[in-house]
Amino acid sequence: MQTEKYRGYTLWGHAILQPAQFAGSGTVTRDTKVVGVSGVLGSFDTDEEAELVGLSWCRAWVDGHG
Repeated sequence: MQTEKYRGYTLWGHAILQPAQFAGSGTVTRDTKVVGVSGVLGSFDTDEEAELVGLSWCRAWVDGHG
């Protein structure tokens, strides 16, 4: 899992192990409250790639809702 701060939000990029691949997803929190969740964003070969896609989704969510 990777995390970063962005425009007052905390972003979480997740990698969920699947057989032979990783599913990516993202979660956006503000003041310890979950405000956005992506669902599965696709399947990826590495956990890092899945996490980065999750973080990218989170940034886009903040840009659209923040």
